[in-house]
Amino acid sequence: MAQSFENLGKIPELRNRILYTLLMFVVFRIGVYITTPGVNPVALTQFFHASNSNLFGLFNMFTGGALSRFSIFSLGIMPYISSSIIFQMLPMVVPSLDRLQKEGGDAGRKKFMQYIRYGTVILSLFQSIGISYGIEVMRSPSGLPVVSHPGLNFMIIAVITLTAGTVFVMWIGEEISEHGIGNGISLIIFAGIVSAIPAAFINTIKIVQTGELNVMLLVIIVAMMILVIGFIVFVESAQRRITIQYAKKMVGRKLYSGQSSYLPIKINTPGVIPPIFAMSILLFPATIANFIKLPVFEGISGYLNPTGLVYNILYVVLIFFFCYFYTAITFKVDDVADDLRKYGGNIPGIKPGKSTANYIDKILNRVTFIGATYLSAVCLLPTILINKFHVPFYFGGTGLLIVVVVAMDTIVQIQSHLLYRNYDSLLKKASKNK
Repeated sequence: MAQSFENLGKIPELRNRILYTLLMFVVFRIGVYITTPGVNPVALTQFFHASNSNLFGLFNMFTGGALSRFSIFSLGIMPYISSSIIFQMLPMVVPSLDRLQKEGGDAGRKKFMQYIRYGTVILSLFQSIGISYGIEVMRSPSGLPVVSHPGLNFMIIAVITLTAGTVFVMWIGEEISEHGIGNGISLIIFAGIVSAIPAAFINTIKIVQTGELNVMLLVIIVAMMILVIGFIVFVESAQRRITIQYAKKMVGRKLYSGQSSYLPIKINTPGVIPPIFAMSILLFPATIANFIKLPVFEGISGYLNPTGLVYNILYVVLIFFFCYFYTAITFKVDDVADDLRKYGGNIPGIKPGKSTANYIDKILNRVTFIGATYLSAVCLLPTILINKFHVPFYFGGTGLLIVVVVAMDTIVQIQSHLLYRNYDSLLKKASKNK
């Protein structure tokens, strides 16, 4: 594999895709540092340093630091993810959307994606109004107002800026998916999380030097991170293989014995989708509630604290829900059973058709339960560290999971391009030798 990656620069298409992805990362990071007009950056920095909220730290991590600067990308990609959730669930209750997905072909899929984009704009407008209203009344510990000239003019400018910023981030993600390498939306979240690593490393050294963090505890945390990474890689590579036996075939006068194969089912079929979806549902209402200083919203913010019991129970429930939901819409057991029957394949001891579909569905449900349990365990790790060991910084199991899984998926895509290139070269050599 190392030898293959040495040839990355020799394949123009792959090299251009990687460079394009890196260029989009640079554009995204520049946008993170552009503050929304009308906001006092000094007062805002003082406010966030004084707040010391795990909720802000968690959401800020997923926006790549954009929220703490109230930049044009403060909403991040979360409205797009929320819109995707809504429109993936709507076909269950709206028959026209279900037909559009199943029978519309490429044109139907493009139209469906357009609906998701419209939904992103609508959600961004509502969320930007909430967050802009909240930031108007904020003051730093020294008394400086975060917004220099609050009022209707600031609200209009902030709402337009934040909505446009989210649309631009959505465009960056789609461009990476089309012209770059990997899944653009996941890579944007990946870039935001990874960008915080250098600052977290420097901050950790300072904390150790001041004695706030014990050196032995830091060693234990680093060792735990390495173990968690190894565990994630192991589970993400794990499969449940169902044996498939193909019938004997007569070709001319010769009878060929049936081949044996297997149907692979990943332990974690939906990947990082469930934690991201679950977090997008919980984080933004809690963040807006934290900005708006009213008793009702403060109560919501208290219940949805990332270190609280209610938040974590809801988080696990949503992870399980999205694991089963996403697996159901991506892995159609009836279609798999029909394909096996058409091509003469069957599971030994199981009748073709409905019995095969039921058998696969039974195994899929068990595997999905294991995958959902694994995701929940990894994502709850930071809460255990913060509550039990009093870690003075946010060590995100969810963030670590996203970084490792997205990196693995991107490497797989790069390897696919390399294998395709090598296969294409072999075909050209074979045709020349004829």
